[in-house]
Amino acid sequence: MIDPTVTPATYLTLLRTLLVPVFAVLAVYYGVSVEDGAPVEAYHWWAVTVFVVAALTDLADGIIARRCNQHTHLGAVLDPIADKLLILTAIIILSILPWGDGWAIPIWFVGLVIVRDAVVWGGIAVLRFLEHRVEIQPHWTGQICTALLMVTVAWTGLKIIPLNPIYPTTVTAFFLVLATSVNIRQGIEQLHQGELKRTTEQEHGQPDP
Repeated sequence: MIDPTVTPATYLTLLRTLLVPVFAVLAVYYGVSVEDGAPVEAYHWWAVTVFVVAALTDLADGIIARRCNQHTHLGAVLDPIADKLLILTAIIILSILPWGDGWAIPIWFVGLVIVRDAVVWGGIAVLRFLEHRVEIQPHWTGQICTALLMVTVAWTGLKIIPLNPIYPTTVTAFFLVLATSVNIRQGIEQLHQGELKRTTEQEHGQPDP
């Protein structure tokens, strides 16, 4: 059941959205200071703190929504947007302004994330254009992708694990490809089911909804 009111879970999603520009400013300032050869570690740790808080709100709003049955239409729209804004902002900044030698996210990874989002949202747009009902079905591959993207950014940003970020990046890239293939399959199935339903209704003389 969808509740039209704004709930605590929705407020957490809004908070995450508002934290994105705060993180971006701090991350850029730190990246520029590193590039100038005089890293300002205060910017670094404030940026990391803001990102971690934002990531925790993602976990918290999901738990609250499920356990307290606080699913809202606004939350369903804002939650994926907030996630995409946070993740894309972080990986783009960390690819353009590395936070140290060897602590950069490769540009090909940024491209892969953008392509995945374009495929998913483009598929939704196509289904709606064809007047098919769009049912966003959460899948474990997508949930793992979101978690791994957060880990990849935290791994690169914290700089406390003495391993190149290419390792978590490669693992995350594998799941991005896997999750995208699942989304494409789901989209094709929904398209097929919609056409089958429309054909059946026409055969029985029922008008399209």
